[in-house]
Amino acid sequence: MTTMAPTANYGHRDYGLIGREADAAVKAGLKSAEWYHTDVSRKDMKELMKRSDQPAIRDTIIWIGAFVVFAGLAIWLWPSWWAVPPLLAYGVLYGSSTDSRWHECGHGTAFKTAWMNDAVYQISSFMIMRNPTRWRWSHTRHHTDTYIVGLDPEIAVMRPPAALRTALAYTGILDAWDAMKSMVIYTLGAIPAGEKTFIPEMEWPKAIAAARIWFAIYAAAMILAVYLGSWLPIALVGTPRLYGAWHHVMTGLMQHGGLADNVLDHRMNSRTVLINPISRFIYWNMNYHVEHHMFPMVPYHALPKLHALIKNDLPAPTPSIWACYKEMLPVWVRQFRGEDVYLVRELPATAKPHRPDLHGQTQAVAAE
Repeated sequence: MTTMAPTANYGHRDYGLIGREADAAVKAGLKSAEWYHTDVSRKDMKELMKRSDQPAIRDTIIWIGAFVVFAGLAIWLWPSWWAVPPLLAYGVLYGSSTDSRWHECGHGTAFKTAWMNDAVYQISSFMIMRNPTRWRWSHTRHHTDTYIVGLDPEIAVMRPPAALRTALAYTGILDAWDAMKSMVIYTLGAIPAGEKTFIPEMEWPKAIAAARIWFAIYAAAMILAVYLGSWLPIALVGTPRLYGAWHHVMTGLMQHGGLADNVLDHRMNSRTVLINPISRFIYWNMNYHVEHHMFPMVPYHALPKLHALIKNDLPAPTPSIWACYKEMLPVWVRQFRGEDVYLVRELPATAKPHRPDLHGQTQAVAAE
């Protein structure tokens, strides 16, 4: 069961990385703080963290094969309307499955072999339009300061929610626009001030180099489109990030949507959702999100085992994508109306209790 509770802080939050909320979080001891972790034996953790190339190689062969099949069908059927179905499937692979590949390979856990992680990471970063250097460090910050306002650069739904922005996220338009602006800024050799707070200076040249390579690829696709007198090159490079983004947004919003911020317990700010096998392949098991945040170095293929091992210390998983949105939407509506509320995850009797006083919350969370 999940209940709803008021927060101790009211009004608009400043989600900037160099603003008043960032200063407040540092003063409250929330920056790089110690997080709650479920007890797992050394033996079990060693087994769970064991690296292997086999699962990721298998999944990557299927993944690349699906790209080739759907792209080939689209090219063969172009410009007929029959090209639309394979393009839509190709778009989900391009604009959504790359989110999870970028994520797992960025952690360096998908493959045992380092260059395989790096290769898939670079390819996925290009498709999902995330600068590989900028986002590697951004995501490190996300894990260090998960859902800490002013410190986490990856908070998807802010309070109060921007309803139009959240809805447009499913089209990929806003992400792509931000990514293109960032690419141009990097291409010109500049690093935004907020990003300097988490990207080490020695990494700036890498971010700039990647942006310039991307710029050249997009320019080549547009030149080829003009030369051929066809939209097909653009339909296969770049724009799938728009029309194929819906799945990664749908699953990504479930990770932390409607839950507590500024709390040092992943059981309270992250959510595990049981989803169908196709979505799990696209999402690469990131639906086990509490488990991933508690133990981010456990490979994606071992997350179901980790879930089974520690589930008695976690809130019950949300049973489906539909159930998750039924849970989140009423919260977002109330937040949009100006109510500063969030969902409280109920822990089983077998779990160690959540201690608000130890995790940055000064007000006890009780159901309304």
